[in-house]
Amino acid sequence: QVSLVESGGGLVQAGGSLRLSCAVSGRTFSDYAMGWFRQAPGKEREFVAAIAWNGIGTYYADSVKGRFTISRDNAKNTVYLQMNSLKPEDTAVYYCARGRQYDSGRGGERVYGYWGQGTQVTVSA
Repeated sequence: QVSLVESGGGLVQAGGSLRLSCAVSGRTFSDYAMGWFRQAPGKEREFVAAIAWNGIGTYYADSVKGRFTISRDNAKNTVYLQMNSLKPEDTAVYYCARGRQYDSGRGGERVYGYWGQGTQVTVSA
């Protein structure tokens, strides 16, 4: 059984920073692509960032490029999302997800099979 637990969300002022963490159970974390998605009130869930299974490739939505950074620590079975220069439009529930084995993490939600419960990020103006 695979479980993903996000943490690090909260309330921050515009221009501020937060770092989200996602702890993943299982011995083979390093074999899998990982991703972050978000869902704002009244909107569909959208892709934010992904990191390839080997950590070499990272991919971002245009709306967060240059502000957010995804990374992974295989020794800790954890994936991170560093969010800088936050804007009110970044307000959403953020979800981490596990992608396919030996994969880049690109391809949208369809390539992610396991999801966390989400963590709320609220950015005030």
